[in-house]
Amino acid sequence: MDTQGCICIFAKAPRPGKVKTRLIPALGSDWASALATAFLQDTIESMASLPWAKAVVATTEYLDSSIVSCACELWLQGEGDLGVRLVRIFRRALTDSSFAIAIGADSPGLPPTFLEQARSALQKVDAVVGPCEDGGFYLLGLRRCPSGVFDGISWSESDTFARTLANLQRAGLTVQVLAPWFDVDRPEDLARLRALIATGRILSPKTCEVLAQLLS
Repeated sequence: MDTQGCICIFAKAPRPGKVKTRLIPALGSDWASALATAFLQDTIESMASLPWAKAVVATTEYLDSSIVSCACELWLQGEGDLGVRLVRIFRRALTDSSFAIAIGADSPGLPPTFLEQARSALQKVDAVVGPCEDGGFYLLGLRRCPSGVFDGISWSESDTFARTLANLQRAGLTVQVLAPWFDVDRPEDLARLRALIATGRILSPKTCEVLAQLLS
C-alpha cells in the first residue's frame, strides 16, 4: 500500500489589509496580518512533521524567509480562480506522489487525525473532503484530478462544499467525507480557537504567541 503523499498548503502572502479581512474591523489590519502569518507558520510546522508527506506551500507570491523559515518548497498558484489553481497544484503534486491533499492556512492546529484519516481514505477512494461548518471545506484530497472537476463552483459560499462534492461525484470519483471542522475567519472563530488552544485540544504555538500579545 502506497501511503506517501503531498500536502499542499494554500496561502496568500500575509500582507496587511489583504488577509483575514473579516477580522480587520475587530483587530486592525496589522494584527490580522500577524495572525495570518502565525496561522501559516503553525500549519507548515504541523504538516512538515508528518513522516509520510511532502509538504509544500502553494502561495500567491514568493514568501521571504521571515515567514517561511523551514525547507518547505514554495509553489506559485498562478492565475485563474481557485478551481483553476487547485487543478494546477494538484496535477503538479500528483506527478510524483500517489495522492495529494490541499488544505488552507485558516485552520491552525488542524488535528493530525484528520490528515491520517484522509491518507487512509485515499488508499480506498479517489477523493476525500473535510467540510467546514461555514459551508466550505478545510481539506480536499485526490488521487487523480480530472479536467474541469472544479468548474462552476462559487468559492467562499455557503454551498461550496456541496457543489464540490457534487462535481467530484459527477466526474466519476469515489468520495469519502470527513468530520467537519472550522476556519478562523470571524472574531467568534478566534474566540473558539483561543479556547481550544487553552485546553490543549490543538497545538498552535506561533498563534498562541500572537494571541497573548494581542490580549496584552
